[in-house]
Amino acid sequence: MPNAFTTLVGMEIPIVQAPMGGATSPQFAAAVSNAGGLGMLALGWSPPEAVRAEIRATKALTKRPFGVNLVLTYPQEERLAICLEEGVPVVSFFWGQAGSLTAAAHRGGAKVLHTAGGAEQARISAADGADAIVAQGWEAGGHVYGTVATMALVPAVVDQVAPVPVLAAGGIADGRGLAAVMALGAAGAWIGTRFLASIEAPIHPRYRDRILTAKETDTEYGTVFDVGWPDAPHRSLRNKTIEAWEAAGRPPAGGRPHEGVVVAKSPYGDVVAYQSHTPGSGDEGDIDALALWSGQGVSLVRRVQPAAEIVREISDEARAILARLGNDPSF
Repeated sequence: MPNAFTTLVGMEIPIVQAPMGGATSPQFAAAVSNAGGLGMLALGWSPPEAVRAEIRATKALTKRPFGVNLVLTYPQEERLAICLEEGVPVVSFFWGQAGSLTAAAHRGGAKVLHTAGGAEQARISAADGADAIVAQGWEAGGHVYGTVATMALVPAVVDQVAPVPVLAAGGIADGRGLAAVMALGAAGAWIGTRFLASIEAPIHPRYRDRILTAKETDTEYGTVFDVGWPDAPHRSLRNKTIEAWEAAGRPPAGGRPHEGVVVAKSPYGDVVAYQSHTPGSGDEGDIDALALWSGQGVSLVRRVQPAAEIVREISDEARAILARLGNDPSF
């Protein structure tokens, strides 16, 4: 039985693959969408021609809904226009208020998701016309917009924006997490770290290995990896870069160990220490020194699987839990 969010988007299973910058691809997004979830592309920094090409490649691989994420740190009018020209059914906005971009997306026929780190931010986004809110808890990996934990944030946002559906993000990596946030009133889950262990995720093998062996206590929240995106808090696995910085007394940017040193090379150019960069499958160099984005749910990620299998496994487990508790799984 569908719920408010799955009906809104036209999908089957209330699981969204988080649009992790540098870790998405048409193959990855299509695999999630074809399994009944919602696959997402992270295109907020991509050149216009790449935005169009990735959307078209995804459309060639799935007839089901998928989405594009645009980061509001940069102007997104041109990228949004391309998304709408190409018929993207879902657009999500992150890191700021979308304002008039929401109305523009609606005029182009897209549904709008907006990420919030607090109930007041969620209220503003809903008032601007967002069709669904992503409540991102502090446990989330990658860049984190707020400082409230998922368990406290989700019900606060649900109460603030009802009847607008809410997706829960941060620390959700299995069916127990999906069942828990749905019990809190969420209409689905926005999942990142678990999907990094999918076969389709285009990340470096060493990065994936670190995910598979990490404990829930192995992540660091802060602004260490700020080159290219300053003053943007994030969560990543602790590594040699963080340890060297701590050993030096946690100096500010400009006085950190190895600052400006090239530590790896990507297909797009050199990667320097402290750069906000996702280790991709084509990278070469000291991968352990790079930003290994990860949420606190990482200890629940222990094997590599096809993305479709991850969707089915999480949804089946959540259904079983909710049924055992006497609740209608509603999906």
